[in-house]
Amino acid sequence: MLDVRGLQKVYEGRERRVEAVRDLTFSLEAGELACLVGPSGCGKTTLLKCVAGLLAPTSGEVRLNGRPVDGPPPGMAVVFQEYGRSLFAWMNVYDNVELPLRQKRMPKARRRELVHDALAAVGLADAHRAYPWQLSGGMQQRVAIARAVAYEPSVLLMDEPFAAVDAQTRADLEDLIRDLWHKLRVTVLFITHDIDEAVYLGQRVLILSSSPTVVQEQLTIDLPDERDQLTTRADPRFTSLRTHVYEQIQAAKRNAGTPQEEAPEVAGSDDTRPDLDRTPA
Repeated sequence: MLDVRGLQKVYEGRERRVEAVRDLTFSLEAGELACLVGPSGCGKTTLLKCVAGLLAPTSGEVRLNGRPVDGPPPGMAVVFQEYGRSLFAWMNVYDNVELPLRQKRMPKARRRELVHDALAAVGLADAHRAYPWQLSGGMQQRVAIARAVAYEPSVLLMDEPFAAVDAQTRADLEDLIRDLWHKLRVTVLFITHDIDEAVYLGQRVLILSSSPTVVQEQLTIDLPDERDQLTTRADPRFTSLRTHVYEQIQAAKRNAGTPQEEAPEVAGSDDTRPDLDRTPA
């Protein structure tokens, strides 16, 4: 379904050159839910933008269903971390969710059906006339997820979508993603800095090295498919897996030596936005 081969991204500045991603290679099968973790600043967001066709790689390639990704591909949706900036404050919930469907030029009745179904799926069936600023942070992120679901993607990319919500809301949203994934069987690449979240959500965890980044390990999560916040997290196997991931990330930090600087601003470039992942580990 999704194939990343030899992906490299270099940010060229006036005074220095930063290699954010060196040689990333991995594949996702159709219907797989994989989580991606790594040390802070290792380029997780840079990777996501390349996979989404929002950022051109320096070398290597991304293929979706065998076709090269050279721009935002149809059939792919992205949920960003900053829901407050991804929703339009002057649009109500219904209009925010419907917006990308207008690009598909489908009948209005079909758009209405998809919006209502998506909002119901995320528990916001009665909130379609509210505005984002009237909702809590967790509810706003549910709107962003509903917008992605309504688009009927074959691949869903999620860039640390729960980083800005409280712990209880985060747990609810994690269970929501597992539930939606079971229902829709969409392929999900979920980027997170939270090790426990990666182990709880994924069928597989891709562990990245420090920048310049490579895939350090691909870990199969052999937990039962049916998971809940109490039983799963109390399972000794869960503890063993999260400990292993933590050890690998700490090893990546030790092997990194002196941390690399943030990517520089690049004047006159429209495809090199220097926002390497700055979320604390």
